[in-house]
Amino acid sequence: MIKTEPITANYLRLQRLSTEDGPGTRTTIFLKGCTLQCAWCRSPESIARVATHIRWLEHFCIGCKTCVLSCPGGCISMEDRGLRIDYSRCVLCGKCAEACPANALELPWKKIEAQELSEELLRDKTSFARSGGGVTFSGGEPALQPEFCIALMKILKEQGIHIVLNTCGAVPQENLEMILPYTDLLLYDLKLMNAEQHKQLTGADNERILANLLWIADILRGREYHFTLWIRTPLIPHATADKENLQAIAAFLNQHMENLVERWELRTFNQLRRDQYQASMSRAKLAACQLWASQIYHQPQTVLITGSARAEE
Repeated sequence: MIKTEPITANYLRLQRLSTEDGPGTRTTIFLKGCTLQCAWCRSPESIARVATHIRWLEHFCIGCKTCVLSCPGGCISMEDRGLRIDYSRCVLCGKCAEACPANALELPWKKIEAQELSEELLRDKTSFARSGGGVTFSGGEPALQPEFCIALMKILKEQGIHIVLNTCGAVPQENLEMILPYTDLLLYDLKLMNAEQHKQLTGADNERILANLLWIADILRGREYHFTLWIRTPLIPHATADKENLQAIAAFLNQHMENLVERWELRTFNQLRRDQYQASMSRAKLAACQLWASQIYHQPQTVLITGSARAEE
């Protein structure tokens, strides 16, 4: 009898009680690896597909030195300036992250099996049922690991869990084609319409992203799969949050996606960590962004400001 290897993924973490990644209260899983390198990425540790090093989250640290005592290689010390990790000796065993009571040390990723992760996610099943929530696949770019996504989605679907796929769209079409039959809601990022600016700020042009979205439009018109589509645009000062860009996106949606998009989210940057890219916008600027998008979009009532960034008066 041939023994088959379990399907695994390069996995970062999960976030419970999320209200920003689809309807209801959700648990969002973050998979590692991305085809883009956005200047404002809220999870830069998710971009590379290979391990780099353990990350110290200073704002979580309580200074207890449990990590120092737990490191079998003696790679960690606490100095006046904070935690010091000798990366030349660290073997990524993860003992320090496991021992930390404040979750202030983060492994770059770990291998996890679909069955193992499903058991953790199904602990939230009651919460999902109460709120109309479910599980959101995010990253990084989850569609870079399609076999794992499918395996996990199948398990969750058997339990009646609502599935959201959050994608940047810069992935092979065949990957999306594999995953979408198991998806209830697709969150599709449209950041910038200018190809050169897109390449400058994300590391790649938007040709594949737009081509995949046109392909998705054909699928929705043909009703081949039964998923709902939300478009998401991050509102990044001096990058995406200007009239020309937002109205260019609106024009594209008008021309190619009429009556196919249930919701267009203009997302204020979700400032989860102080040590990552920080963005602030005035309430007046947020209102202006919504107005610019709504002025020419055929479905202005579906344009919503979402997210939880810091707004300045």
